[in-house]
Amino acid sequence: MPPPAALWRNAKVVTCASVADAATAGADAIVTVGGRIEWVGMESALADERRASCSAVHNLGGRLVTPGLIDCHTHLVFAGDRAAEFAERQRGVSYEEIARRGGGILSTVRATRAADEQELYEAALPRFESLLREGVLALEIKSGYGLTLEDEARMLRVARTLGARHDVVVRTSYLAAHALPPEFAGRADDYVRVLSREWLPELVRRELVDAVDIYCDRGAFSATQSRALFEAAREQGLPVRMHVGQFADVGGVQVAAEFAAVSCDHLEELAEADAQRLAAAGTVAVLLPVAYYTLGQARPPPVDLLRRAGVPIAVATDCNPGTSPCASLLLAMNMACRLFGLHAEEALAGATRYAAQALGLAPAHGSIACGANADFVVWDLAGAHELGYWTGLNRCRAAIRRGALARGAL
Repeated sequence: MPPPAALWRNAKVVTCASVADAATAGADAIVTVGGRIEWVGMESALADERRASCSAVHNLGGRLVTPGLIDCHTHLVFAGDRAAEFAERQRGVSYEEIARRGGGILSTVRATRAADEQELYEAALPRFESLLREGVLALEIKSGYGLTLEDEARMLRVARTLGARHDVVVRTSYLAAHALPPEFAGRADDYVRVLSREWLPELVRRELVDAVDIYCDRGAFSATQSRALFEAAREQGLPVRMHVGQFADVGGVQVAAEFAAVSCDHLEELAEADAQRLAAAGTVAVLLPVAYYTLGQARPPPVDLLRRAGVPIAVATDCNPGTSPCASLLLAMNMACRLFGLHAEEALAGATRYAAQALGLAPAHGSIACGANADFVVWDLAGAHELGYWTGLNRCRAAIRRGALARGAL
């Protein structure tokens, strides 16, 4: 049964209807009906009949309210860890050299293949719950550590189970094109053909895939291979996204723009013409500052270029065992401000409005607006600027999901 009509009053409501609306509170009350937002504005403008229709009234004590946070790029389901590789990098060994030695993604592949579904669920759960405690109400989870049909399917089933058991929106991305598995050594084109033409249709039949992703970079997959996968995704009616430009520009952005990718993620290496392509395609640039920090990369993404081109900018954790061992979207927002120069309102819009766009969840998610899902967060903070300011301090007081208290206390 849906919750009754409710008035949420005495709040500082930051709607995130635009980047500007992520800067200051533009409303102090919300009316929710049947799990959706029916009205938002200043309570002084609330019609008497609408107020009378609310059978529940929640006084939020002047607290900050934002849309539910959205983590639009995670590799949250995996087994094992790569702490030893972190230590190697501290001694000067590069990420790419570790991968050439058989470490990196393939070391996680070995651990993940050896884990059963329950073990993967139990390993992912603490990371998942860490995000939920910070007010995350929707997220993306990728496959990509199985690299066989059944191992990829197992990862995707765990992602579906996490969302279903915890009443959180989870969007899955099929990322079998994450690394070349050892059984296809020297046969990257053959592998892309198999994962595109054989595995993808089967996983779609099992209703496990919401989007298709590929790692297109130096030492990974090529622009030509990306096009082959994206053509298969188009035939299945699926949106595409791309890890691209983390270490080198190998032409992936042009392919992503050609297929109107919902997102391009990383983008430390980005040409001006490609920024224009992203803007024209409506593609979201997803910045992953924790990976940049962990790897000690020299060049940050060209944020000013993205701004000038008018590319929407999202922020995500990139939660993974190798390059971003992080399960805190609040920390990623802080790092985006400190390391990449995002403004506080850009970081908040990037973890709400534009993250929703990157997952195809807008306009139902990502903003506090009439007709949107009644998913929002109550914070013990003075203003939205503090969300990109604190590190190691979670001031999420309560999360509201479809108009009902999901966690915390009012």
